[in-house]
Amino acid sequence: MISSIDAKIRSSWQVPDYEVLYWQGKQQNFCVVIPVINEGDRIINFLHRLAALEINKISDVIIVDGGSHDNSLVIERIQSFGVKGLLLKTSDGKLSAQLRCAYAFALDQGYEGIITIDGNNKDDPEAIPHFIESLNKGIDFVQASRFIKGGKGENVPLYRILAIRYIHATMLSFASGFKWTDTTQGFRAYSKKILLDPKIAPFRNIFKTYELLAYMSYRVPKLGYRCCELPTKRKYPKGKIITKINGLKNHLILFVILLKACIGLYNN
Repeated sequence: MISSIDAKIRSSWQVPDYEVLYWQGKQQNFCVVIPVINEGDRIINFLHRLAALEINKISDVIIVDGGSHDNSLVIERIQSFGVKGLLLKTSDGKLSAQLRCAYAFALDQGYEGIITIDGNNKDDPEAIPHFIESLNKGIDFVQASRFIKGGKGENVPLYRILAIRYIHATMLSFASGFKWTDTTQGFRAYSKKILLDPKIAPFRNIFKTYELLAYMSYRVPKLGYRCCELPTKRKYPKGKIITKINGLKNHLILFVILLKACIGLYNN
């Protein structure tokens, strides 16, 4: 741990238990955090794309595993793609818990900003340098969007487009005061500043499943931080949609999370 984080702030963090399965040390000012769970060939194909773009020359790549049992994350294999670290969340919780593990680890290592991108190979990592450029220019929250000029969504189910654009993004835009277009995307970047702000306080046990994404989209612009969207490409495979969130019950849970975020129930 090489962080210069104020000890009082650091001691207040609630971080799920996790193991550092391997770590080669910090080499860049920024890191790319990839949350995964049982992504199989999708994460390997995605790492191929990162390696081809030489992302590891501008940002350290860290994978945070939610508890995969598909043997896709063999250390020697992912090392060959330039991955610098592999974390394993060992306590309960889903995406928000994984992200808290990775973000705490990254801040402890002294990174100035964190880019998060899903490990399911749907997002185009070619945009990562533009995210870093935005962070270097003083933007605190960068959100990927397939719905602004230059962005593109392929094979996205119509019901998802309608739900994202006219419910999720609309509600968060109204509540936060910032015009969002693509708020369910996990492809985003945060500055160190907002992650350390006690008024935001992302390291709380209330963020266990999918709360953190909606909360940050509401809270960060509400507090006056600089936010922007960047055009990106997101491609779903043809045929059956592979997703961790499906069924009416899960979508209702996401709507309740959205509503709670928009009325400030997650505020610190």
